[in-house]
Parts: sequence; structure tokens; C-alpha cells
Amino acid sequence: MSETPALTTRREQRTIDSWTRILDAAVECLVESGYQGASTVEIQARAGVSRGRLLHHFPSRDALLLAASHHLATGRVQSVATQSMAAITAGAATGKRVDQAVELMWTTYQQPYFWAATELWMAARHNDDLGVALRPAERELYVAIKVVVDQMFGPVFIARKRYPLVREQLLTSMRGVALTYSFDARDPKSDPHLAQWKELARALLQD
Repeated sequence: MSETPALTTRREQRTIDSWTRILDAAVECLVESGYQGASTVEIQARAGVSRGRLLHHFPSRDALLLAASHHLATGRVQSVATQSMAAITAGAATGKRVDQAVELMWTTYQQPYFWAATELWMAARHNDDLGVALRPAERELYVAIKVVVDQMFGPVFIARKRYPLVREQLLTSMRGVALTYSFDARDPKSDPHLAQWKELARALLQD
């Protein structure tokens, strides 16, 4: 006898719930304990699932950590896309619009997903299999990030000849500066690079 739709739906929801708890727990471990400290035993304990349930979803530790990082990053990118609609209030062709876009971009580098990704990047230096698995996911994510950044700057500025250069320089520079916060915690809002990024973006995006 086949299951009723209600029973099937409840079972599917339990599967989704356990999957989400596992990924959230894996992200917490990556951010708090780093790649080496993110053991499947600790992740299982935090998620409150059985060993069998964890292995059913993710047969290997690296597959789990990779999925967790991508899960968090994808959700964060979608959240930033929504937030940017409210956070970007300046006129479409104003210098203030550039400033707001730069500020919002910079906030994304203080989020847990950035540190979770960083842990995996560093681990991939000595783990070829992890690197192979990581590259396509990161490329896909990078495309999504650029779409959101385009939304922040808006159609007027993304049509400017130098916009692709500005976007790439901001993304790479912010990533590099953010890495220094791993050993020198400070208020990111007062980082001197923020004013420099705004000045650079304004200058290059002028007609």
C-alpha cells in the first residue's frame, strides 16, 4: 500500500529539516574551529542527528563541508540581493549611489560564509580532491555575486565602460583586506580602505 500524501510530505519535511541542521552545524564548526576542527562527530552532535542520518546525506566529510559552505553562501547572496533593494536609496547616477554600493559590498566580507569559504580555500592548498570539488562551486557562486553587485550599482553605472574593472578590483581588494581581520580584529566600518574604494569607484565610473 502506498503512503498517503500527508505522510510523504511529513517525511520529506523531516529530511529537509535534518539536512538543514547538518549544514548549519557544519558551518558553525568551520567558522568556530576551522577546517581541521570541523569533525563529523562534532557536526553530528550539534545537528542532533544520528550517524546514519548524517552519512545518508553526506558520505564524506569534505562533501559535507563543501555543501555547507555553498549552502550558507547561496543563502547569503540571496539575502544581500533582497537587502540591496532597501539599502540602496540614492539616485541612480549619483556619487552617493556608488558609496552605498561599496559600503554594502564591504559588509558581505564580515559574514560567516566568507570565513567558512576561506577555511576551505586554505585546506584546498594541500587537498587536491577538495580543490577539484571546490572550483566549480566557487565559480558558480562568483557569477551569482557579480549579479548582486550589478544590482547594487544599478543600470546607469554598470553601463559605464570601466564598470567591469571597478567591480573586479573591488571584489578582489575587499577579499584581500578582509583576510587581515583573521589576525587583526577591528571595526570594519572605520577601515581606511573603505574611503579609498569609494574614491576609486567614483573616479573610474565618471562619464
